[in-house]
Amino acid sequence: MTLRCAVLDDFQDVALTLADWSVLADRVEVRSHQEHFTSEDALVREVGDCEILVVMRERTPVTASLLARLPRLRLLVTSGMRNASIGLDAAARHGVTVCGTASNSEPPAELTWALILGLARHVPAENAALREGGPWQSTLGTDLHGARLGLLGLGKIGAQVARVGRAFGMEVMAWSHHLTDERAAEHGAVRAGSLGELLEQSDVVSVHLQLGDRTRGLIGADELKRMRPTAYLVNTSRAAIVDQAALLEALREGWIAGAGSDVFEHEPLPADDPLRTAPNFLGLPHLGYVTGRNYRGYFREAVEDIAAYLAGDPVRVLVAPAPAA
Repeated sequence: MTLRCAVLDDFQDVALTLADWSVLADRVEVRSHQEHFTSEDALVREVGDCEILVVMRERTPVTASLLARLPRLRLLVTSGMRNASIGLDAAARHGVTVCGTASNSEPPAELTWALILGLARHVPAENAALREGGPWQSTLGTDLHGARLGLLGLGKIGAQVARVGRAFGMEVMAWSHHLTDERAAEHGAVRAGSLGELLEQSDVVSVHLQLGDRTRGLIGADELKRMRPTAYLVNTSRAAIVDQAALLEALREGWIAGAGSDVFEHEPLPADDPLRTAPNFLGLPHLGYVTGRNYRGYFREAVEDIAAYLAGDPVRVLVAPAPAA
């Protein structure tokens, strides 16, 4: 019996060329979908015949409701070893094994600096002026040397961002609920005594926290107003950590100098979303993990996950099905 596998949200149409899927050819029929399915009904119509799904990051929520409508599904593979958009308990109840892949943390740290530098040196505006024959030099850049970089979160990605900040000659301050003085010092940072202290004293605030009950909506209107009017906010973590309506107001009212974001509450970002035209906003289409090295790893290990599952010995398991009653 040939099984069917669908790769979802393969926006660049590279999934089938970055790994050797031929090792599965005699057992699995693989197809990829470049379009993002915005409704559960549309997704069920397209992949309801599949026993295997490969999902990219958290682009497609795999909820209890969706799982109930995919009775053929037996294996779900996600890029990375953590995916908050997958209902793991529901997967276990429905007899679905969930496996992951390795993921490199360097790419999102690098992209964070693309946003910081783009904002500080007004790269989009100056590039547009050059291409369109506009004025030659119309902005003054913001100096990073001697400025303070405030990091919300000092995990794997935050620590790498801190290292680059120090290389630029920036002072580094960090805060999170569980951050200790020792952990901060280990990465050349000073621990802020509170979130408010970090916001008030930083010239660039960069978000690297995991999304959870305590961090959802952590940065709202009150917090944005505590930032310096010359400061920039950058978010490459999760959109919901920053209240999006408050961010829009902050940009329109000039509470902060600008913001950069690689993450949005609804992705792809709707064409009429007001953030697309917000002043002093540098947005990217969630490119943090989108690099050749990461993608080759994702899809190579997805093939390995599928082969191991078919051999009866699944690897990199996030959740195994609940035992039969």
